[in-house]
Amino acid sequence: MSKRKSINLTKLKSKVDESRQATISKFFLSNTTDNNTKTLKSYEPEVQVINIDDSPVKSTDPRKIPSFSQKKRPREENVSEGDSSKKKCLDVSAGRTNGNIAPNDGQQPECSSKVILNESTKLKLKQFEPDLDREKTEISIEQFKKGNLNTANNAAKTKNNHSDSDSDEDVVIKDDRLSVFSHTSQLSTPSKGKSPLNKQTKTKYTPLEQQYVDIKNKYPDALLLVECGYKYRFFGEDAEVAAKVLKIFCHLDHNFMTASIPTHRLFVHVRRLVSAGYKVGVVKQMETAALKAAGDNKSAPFTRQLQSLYTKSTLIGEDVNPISGEITGEATVEEQTSFLLCVYETPPDKTKQTCIGILAVQPSTGDIIYDCFNDDDTRSELETRITHVQPAEILIPCNLSSKTEKMIKGIIDISTSEDDRIRLERQSEEHFDYDQAFQTVSEFYKSDAKCAGRIQEIINLPKPVISCLSGVLVYLKDFGLSQILKLTGNFCHFSMKSLYMQLQTSVLRNLEVFQNLTDGKEKGSLYWALNQTVTKFGGRLLKSWLKKPLLSAKHILDRQEAINELLQGKNTQILAHLRSSLAQTPDLEKGISSVYYKKCSVLEFFFVCKSLLKWSEDVQLITKQLDGTLSSEILTDILNDIPQLLEDVKSLLNNLHENNVRDKEKTNLFSDESLFPTVQMRKKEIKDVEKEMLDHRRTVRLILKQPALDYTTVLGTEYLIEVKNKVSHVVPTDWLKISSTKAVSRFHPPFIQATYKKLNQLREQLKKDCDEAWLQFLGWFEDDYQKYRKAVHHIATLDCLFSLSLVARLHGYCRPKINENAVCIKIEQGQHPVIQQILQGSQQFVPNDTNISTDETKVMIITGPNMGGKSSYIKQVALIAMLTQIGSYVPAESAEMGIMDAIFTRMGASDEIYKGRSTFMVELQEASDIMLKATPRSLVILDELGRGTSTHDGVAIAYATLDYFIKQVKCLTLFVTHYPVLSELEQTYPNVVQNHHMSFMVNEDSGKIGEEDSSNAVTFLYQLVSGCAGKSYGLNVARLASIPQDILNTAAKKSQEFHNLLVTKREREEEFRNIYLTEDTTILYQTLQNSSVM
Repeated sequence: MSKRKSINLTKLKSKVDESRQATISKFFLSNTTDNNTKTLKSYEPEVQVINIDDSPVKSTDPRKIPSFSQKKRPREENVSEGDSSKKKCLDVSAGRTNGNIAPNDGQQPECSSKVILNESTKLKLKQFEPDLDREKTEISIEQFKKGNLNTANNAAKTKNNHSDSDSDEDVVIKDDRLSVFSHTSQLSTPSKGKSPLNKQTKTKYTPLEQQYVDIKNKYPDALLLVECGYKYRFFGEDAEVAAKVLKIFCHLDHNFMTASIPTHRLFVHVRRLVSAGYKVGVVKQMETAALKAAGDNKSAPFTRQLQSLYTKSTLIGEDVNPISGEITGEATVEEQTSFLLCVYETPPDKTKQTCIGILAVQPSTGDIIYDCFNDDDTRSELETRITHVQPAEILIPCNLSSKTEKMIKGIIDISTSEDDRIRLERQSEEHFDYDQAFQTVSEFYKSDAKCAGRIQEIINLPKPVISCLSGVLVYLKDFGLSQILKLTGNFCHFSMKSLYMQLQTSVLRNLEVFQNLTDGKEKGSLYWALNQTVTKFGGRLLKSWLKKPLLSAKHILDRQEAINELLQGKNTQILAHLRSSLAQTPDLEKGISSVYYKKCSVLEFFFVCKSLLKWSEDVQLITKQLDGTLSSEILTDILNDIPQLLEDVKSLLNNLHENNVRDKEKTNLFSDESLFPTVQMRKKEIKDVEKEMLDHRRTVRLILKQPALDYTTVLGTEYLIEVKNKVSHVVPTDWLKISSTKAVSRFHPPFIQATYKKLNQLREQLKKDCDEAWLQFLGWFEDDYQKYRKAVHHIATLDCLFSLSLVARLHGYCRPKINENAVCIKIEQGQHPVIQQILQGSQQFVPNDTNISTDETKVMIITGPNMGGKSSYIKQVALIAMLTQIGSYVPAESAEMGIMDAIFTRMGASDEIYKGRSTFMVELQEASDIMLKATPRSLVILDELGRGTSTHDGVAIAYATLDYFIKQVKCLTLFVTHYPVLSELEQTYPNVVQNHHMSFMVNEDSGKIGEEDSSNAVTFLYQLVSGCAGKSYGLNVARLASIPQDILNTAAKKSQEFHNLLVTKREREEEFRNIYLTEDTTILYQTLQNSSVM
């Protein structure tokens, strides 16, 4: 049982001086010359006894040194691989000896053994007496740790030219701060006035540590986990980071801090580290003990290589297998999207427009999005694309402009937690240079014959996109994921204005499409209200639909018809069985990608194929049960395509033994081994060897004279010959005794020793052959990857359609009518899709009508009291327009909707400090973008424009902006304001503009607050009615916010004064207007006499 170690200064010093003690033991074996004796005589120490004690340390006083018990023999331990470079002297607890030199005063510690030293020994020990100045130096634990970490860091930066066979040689670290922690491997006589510690020091790494340093030099930005038997170990700073993130113990071992985790928990801890934003590398042992014993480098450490790298966007592989996590019940955090977004820009042109290229890759699903566009200094276009893509990781060149990088960092800093934060990765700008990028991309696609015919499509991409593609290629090669870019059919252009409605970042944020504005969570968003999907890949597809509402009336009507078929078709009950199949489906989209990369486990492959096969069988069964044909073209295509696309899956599964898929080894995995001749040949060799060993039993039986003797297996050791101890004298002397009990002994004869060793080597080689056969087998799946991907997309589409149909049925949605000839919004009794669900069961939502069209009223000016429901109403209209164009039913009694090319919003009030923009600047910048991009087929929503400045300036800006949209843009516009003067536009444009307000009731009996005015309580009715509201009733909101009563009284008084002044001013303006327009002098004279102006 290991003893608990107390950390004290003496033990730390003893650790540092281990190699010095080793040198002492060697020194005692050599002869000392008379000259050396004479030279050392003057330094004779007062030492006669060495005390050695193995008892536990009870005192924490660093001056007390533990000694070894006289009664206990020094314990012999097997030296592990990490300790193989240690040499022992005075063998005590694996080299951790402490020699305590006590004065010869006759007082010896208890439980100690006395060793009397002769004169010659004393003189030799004197050479190794520590320097007095060094002994007086006090070293804290923190200094010691810091020194060792600095040693590791500096060693990692030192180019190591040593091979494995030279791993025991010293690595020189030039750092004066490490002198008190390092020791020299050779003795030298110090010169006068100087300590040997002032000279260049050396750090001696164990073979395992040397392997870590070599790999760390190649991947300095990765946090490495190194496989060591049954656990994975961290070293140096990696260990300290892991200890902090994973909440595990970290301690000093040899030259590095270290921490460890068990191998079976690897996928959990890797995902936690990746979620915290780190790049994680997994280093594995590449050889087994049996093969190593047969090799030429038996004494060298196990060969280790970096097998996998993981970041937030590349979390794919057997080590982090999400399907295995689901099977075993482990809670794993899944990212909804895991895009890697690469950004590259060219210098601004004469118009100060910067050309930006982007390429977004989602390795886990195979989706690839690219775009090239011009952007201004605010980088609003780039921000829109980042918001849509929602990347988990952004890749940028080192020479990216400060404006672009500032915007990207601002988006990253908005994240509330490390789990949600986008990871930023920088790459050398040379990979983005167009000439170099073009060469990299060309060579990549030419290397594969399957891509040679499509290379023209790639090189025709815009130059900034080619640069991004090169950067992504170089980056993904380290992860082994670059082959996904060979699927050129997956490339999709982002800015497809002819296919999808345009939604800017501000629209997704203000309309709370994916996150609510209260706490940034999904609950309370439009996606939350619609998401009834039961598969993860179905949920991702629904998000994609919300990001890209359709512009094609045919595609919109097709989705509506599919939902109608699921709601009230004659085959509704039969099709409902498919939803139960969806509930049992794992994440097939990520599963087939993992198989495509050849990074899946056998179990994951089996479950993916099993699920695909079940879908093929279920769809065929349901198709046979259908009553006639389906009215939905989408559902018909899905049910017809899935069985055809998945027809090869059954043959893949038939090649596997189902009972063996859970085995860790693949030696008995394949049912038809004739497909893999190497595996077949290796198994034959193993059978031949096993036959030889069985035949050898005859010889053994003759020697032992036991005709019925047979081999036995104990604790995994096979072919043991068990002999009773009372007859063990008949056993030949050349037999190797393996184990024994009180009754029997077990042996291996020489023939068995040699043959058993050969058998183990063949078995290990078989494992390697089976691993290679497994990769070959996965290649057959890769050939049909595109077919399987299309089938999975069909399944995801089914999930989305079921989700929308379920929401429509639960909440009473209606099927909107699509008007292709006019841009219109005609809604009867419409409701907000999110608020309706939040209030369900507690309060009743008040529905409202909407009627605007480019042929009739285009603009609605909406006024009313604060908190009256104005903002909720305009959001409701925009969300219903979005739902219509994704093909969904809408929350209303009836609706007729035109097809809009974009929705624009200017809502809320917030600054953007990270961009250096004030609240008012943000308002005007968003309004300016809308003016530039809106078309007559757009829906524009402006909420309280102009409130970020003085009243006069705000009114002027709001009036002029609305007038511009009415006369120039001529689009559908909802304008919310508290400025009554804007309602006059209804008179200016009577057939275009209509005034509306949210109705309310004023309780005039609530009591007087001041002498001039009463603070009347307001009851909100939330009903949209015609006309303009006279007041905003801000004092009512102040009362609800518990503003003190005396402040309310003062505010009410001032409000009445301002109101009276405004009324007087308007009356005088009206009088002046009448006077100016009067031509009759008599009437003019009478008017002036009666006017207050006189």
